[in-house]
Amino acid sequence: MLTTGQIEAQISEAIIKFEKEYMGRGPVETKTYIIEDLILVRLKGVITRAEHHLATSGDAGRGRDLIKQTRMELIEKARPLLESVIESIAGQSVVSLHTDISTRTGERVIIFTLKKEPALKDADKSIY
Repeated sequence: MLTTGQIEAQISEAIIKFEKEYMGRGPVETKTYIIEDLILVRLKGVITRAEHHLATSGDAGRGRDLIKQTRMELIEKARPLLESVIESIAGQSVVSLHTDISTRTGERVIIFTLKKEPALKDADKSIY
């Protein structure tokens, strides 16, 4: 059984590896949070220079929509892989996956909803 921090670190490492291998570029920074039955992954610096240019010049709204649509399609195609990785680390099946990307800040969030809370070594610790 792993601690919250250990699971969060393993998920961050797995998402970085996924971004580099599948998306072609890794984030500048990644942080994972376990909140009950949710896993929130925050990635910074995932927009390429070309995407930034597309999102800020000419018809910026159209460029933004194209980037979001493309990134959403890529994540949907890789969804079974991502869910499998999360399930193997968290020890719980993934019920749903939600994601969004900001073309303004270059930040992406991915939220995994698990069937139930993962078993954590430090779950019984009280702050009192």
